[in-house]
Amino acid sequence: MTPDQQQKIRDSIDRQHEAQTEFLAELVKVPSDNPPGDCAAHAAHSAELLEGMGFTVERHVVPEATVKANGMISATNLVIRREFGPGPVVALNAHGDVVPPGEGWSTDPYGAEIRDGVMYGRGVAVSKSDFATYAFALRALEESGLPLSGTVELHLTYDEEAGGLIGPGWLLEQGISKPDFAISAGFSYNIVVAHNGCLHLEVRVEGKSAHAARPDTGVDALRAANRLLTALYALNDDFTGIKSEVEGIDHPTLVVGLISGGINTNVVPDVVTLRIDRRMIPEENPEQVEADMRAFIEKTCAETPGIRVAIRRILLARPLTPLPGHEKLAALIQRHAREIIGEEIPANGVPLYTDARLYSAAGIPTVLYGAGPRSLLDANGHRADEKLVLEDLRKATQVIALTLADLLAA
Repeated sequence: MTPDQQQKIRDSIDRQHEAQTEFLAELVKVPSDNPPGDCAAHAAHSAELLEGMGFTVERHVVPEATVKANGMISATNLVIRREFGPGPVVALNAHGDVVPPGEGWSTDPYGAEIRDGVMYGRGVAVSKSDFATYAFALRALEESGLPLSGTVELHLTYDEEAGGLIGPGWLLEQGISKPDFAISAGFSYNIVVAHNGCLHLEVRVEGKSAHAARPDTGVDALRAANRLLTALYALNDDFTGIKSEVEGIDHPTLVVGLISGGINTNVVPDVVTLRIDRRMIPEENPEQVEADMRAFIEKTCAETPGIRVAIRRILLARPLTPLPGHEKLAALIQRHAREIIGEEIPANGVPLYTDARLYSAAGIPTVLYGAGPRSLLDANGHRADEKLVLEDLRKATQVIALTLADLLAA
């Protein structure tokens, strides 16, 4: 591209910044909490807004049985395809489902309030912002009139908070999309080229109930669960000695996020259920991690006579590992970000897991980049007062549009 052509794209995005901000506000104002995962209304509103921009929107409704098996109520994946001619297919993926807002907000979490150039609301940064980033980047490309060869697809999905298997995973599995490259929702000040994997296990510790006056006649499931908890947290401490070589990622971690059980205060607990989150660094083998975790849990529980244990996998999300071809994406994004943001943007790893891994697992070179601050903590992601600096939205949209123009240059 010539400097004049680049400036034409940037000017187009500048002119549309107010409309882009209003578009994002509309997305924030419609709740799409997951759980419970009833996101059909948000998908319908998003589709209407996108059609109002002149896009043709495909609505891919995931079968009810598949949705329920994934722990959700409804899921509709939106796909937009813009063919500029023969050439590579570039998928841009963002998710519209969000974690529930929780407590502690200084504003309405669905209000999309703007204060000092910053918009507040659940999902404004993770990742409804990139519905806006990608849609307005594509619009700028269309308006540029540049000779382009290839296709841009928007994959707007609704199950990232539940693992992504009926979002991007389903679109790829069903053959609805076969991209050559993928860019997934991210932040403006770094390019993510690798991230952790995640294993969720549900552990059911089973004992035998008894009257609290005669605990010797029962088998205390909570006491056994307490032994297991102590062992698990000791194991987590040991993980600090396992280091990743990927910049931005440190070591594996383990958290027990949910506990339930017992019958009443005066009854020996017969069943206690734990849910475990085990984060894997990119160097770890997911199947081996799961096998080791199961063996560890079974061995620990076997130390309490009369205890039975049942282990169920809830999620196995593989790490995102760089594939050949991702360097091209990262280099283009870095070049344009340097020009627009005015600083060097690193390409590194993060200790999260995202939908991006599903594209990588399908053999598609993938990176994460979009609108947002320097870190998830800066955005208050998954916390009260989630926020997005609107200037970062504008800049990221320009970076994405120019990157796409280079990828599809005729």
